[in-house]
Amino acid sequence: MSERETSLCSHCLLPAGRRPVRHRLDGEEHTFCCYGCRIAFDVRHGRGEESEAAWLLVRIGVGAFLSMNIMLLSLLVYTGTFAGADAYVLPWVHALMWLFATPAVVFLGGPFLGEALRGAMEGRLTSAALIVIGVAAAYLYSAFAVLEGSTHVYFDTSSMVLMLFTLGRYLEAESRAKAARDLEPLLAAENATATIVADGVETRRPVRDVAPDMLVRVRPGELIPVDGIIAEGEANVDEAMITGESRPVAKAPGMPVIAGSINFDGPLLVRCSGAGADTRWGHICRSVRDTLSHRSSTQRIADRIVSISVPLVLALSGLTIAYWAQSEPFDRALLIGLAVLVVACPCAVGLAAPLATTLGIGRLARRGCLLREPELLETLATLRGVAFDKTGTLTTGSPHVTAIHTDGAGLDEVLSYSSGLERHSEHALAKAVRIAAAERGVRPLEAQAVRAIPGRGIRGTVGDAPAAVGSAALMRDLGWPLSLKLRERARGSEADGRSLVHVGWDGRVRAVLALDDVPRPEARTAVEALQSRGLYAVLLTGDGTGPARDIATAVGIDEIEAGLSAEAKREVLAHIRGSRGPVAMVGDGLNDGPVLADADVGIAVGSATDLAREAAALTLPDGGFWMLPWVIDIARAVRRTILTNLLWAFGYNLVALTAAALGLLQPILAAVVMAGSSLLVVMNSLRLARVPDPEPADLAGRRSFHQDTPPNTSAVKAEYQPTA
Repeated sequence: MSERETSLCSHCLLPAGRRPVRHRLDGEEHTFCCYGCRIAFDVRHGRGEESEAAWLLVRIGVGAFLSMNIMLLSLLVYTGTFAGADAYVLPWVHALMWLFATPAVVFLGGPFLGEALRGAMEGRLTSAALIVIGVAAAYLYSAFAVLEGSTHVYFDTSSMVLMLFTLGRYLEAESRAKAARDLEPLLAAENATATIVADGVETRRPVRDVAPDMLVRVRPGELIPVDGIIAEGEANVDEAMITGESRPVAKAPGMPVIAGSINFDGPLLVRCSGAGADTRWGHICRSVRDTLSHRSSTQRIADRIVSISVPLVLALSGLTIAYWAQSEPFDRALLIGLAVLVVACPCAVGLAAPLATTLGIGRLARRGCLLREPELLETLATLRGVAFDKTGTLTTGSPHVTAIHTDGAGLDEVLSYSSGLERHSEHALAKAVRIAAAERGVRPLEAQAVRAIPGRGIRGTVGDAPAAVGSAALMRDLGWPLSLKLRERARGSEADGRSLVHVGWDGRVRAVLALDDVPRPEARTAVEALQSRGLYAVLLTGDGTGPARDIATAVGIDEIEAGLSAEAKREVLAHIRGSRGPVAMVGDGLNDGPVLADADVGIAVGSATDLAREAAALTLPDGGFWMLPWVIDIARAVRRTILTNLLWAFGYNLVALTAAALGLLQPILAAVVMAGSSLLVVMNSLRLARVPDPEPADLAGRRSFHQDTPPNTSAVKAEYQPTA
């Protein structure tokens, strides 16, 4: 027999048969022999939205059986079946309807009653209170009518209203469960386990217990639970959740793998490179969970509207009953008032923003884009422009020293001083200086009292002499002179589009390093895509005008602000915001932290420094700069969906409420109308899944740009040019 034929049901443990029901729950795949076993398993073992949806489905099944019997008896009563000679049977029929209605009201109405009581204990009226009051009124009126021998009972109304609202709740819970299932891989880091291999023995242990250098076995189809290096095996790995790259990446021994990526097709033995819980996957998990726990400003406004509308609806229902009771029998007036309560239930309003926001955050997180607050989606959607840092953001962040102009100092001496200070910096230019020193075999000098000056450079003490590496502005601030010959050489390099780093010690500038960097291959495509969406682009950089102009021209940016300190960037950003509207700042580096924090939305690329990540509201994955236009598309789609949902919910409720108050809606029809409103909001929100993911095909432009302007490899290989 095949494995498919012999698999056992996860619930009843009987053979699942040739056509089993497969369902993923809490990150694990399960097989069931029938749909009933799947529901029972969800109820017993599911968590959160999955369990709630399963319980609601059970309630619907029981409620449907009871309600259908009540409706059948009501149909016979309404058609006059028990009139005339059979009138003596009518009281018994009413009693039978009461018998069916009581468990239906208790079983279906229990959750609504619990929700209403919890709200009342907190001093607020919820939408559930409207349902409970309306159903209780119909049920109690009908019960007294049976006891008094009246012919007017409305057990069908009380049971079917609850049935329809429970159906609406199920549709909402199922849509939230779908969103939760989409987020499962992102939120699984906290509970992930790993197969540890030690002395030839495999054991399953929580990821938090995995230590560096441990060996972890990853089988095909499993999530890779740790960051590490492949010790054995080859496989194609899906890293989309972490890096945003949708295509599988081939992996072989010696290559790194990332926690949270999926091993497609080959067994791997991975040597862990750090603490098991200290991974980007774990950071994504914590970030997404924290973001989902917050409510956006639109959600808070909707909640406030709901809290205000409930007592108003109760008052309107009372006035409606009082008005119609003057011209109609009381039971007729009661039904009209009940219809007002039912149709005015603001379920769709409360669902309008949260579902769309959750789906939007999930779409971004699955591509490795992390938001700090859900309301940032709304801010992203209303941006008017984007400001960019240069080095490491629009450029590759891998500059190379192409020339060293000196004044009374040797090349090795300049590199030993500069690399000694730059060891304490994470800036891309600092890394280039360290590489230049290493290539010449120069040993960095030990620096003390090192202090980074955002937007300027770095200073400290080397030996007994003060030393500094950074911009010309830093040297002016220190009062260190720059010789005329060195200044002329620096101007020539800057005119050629090179970035300049000044090196000084013991009171004067000793050398100027010229560095060259190339634009990111995808930068021009991304900038043009943003501009096609109506956003302006501006370059803010601490580099000189020459290098800034060259990079800006290469990537298609017309507005340039060069030679800026961190504080000057903040001032320019504030001026842009005041004159042109909300603006985002995209940066990567130590000096970007304050500016990212001041922007309407601070955006850090994946290779950003820790300070930039902490200050940024949105973090893109490594190499994910090209995803920025897609992030804007998702944010705009979420905002459009929320506004459409709210407009529909309020407009729909207003029209339906008017019809109910005029006596044009029966309570059951009002419940159908209300459930339909919630269903439309759910369906509209689920349309967010139709926004296409960014695909490699979207990057054709960036590939052609790369071919048109290849990196300046000759500059990288150029020898250093000292100036005597």
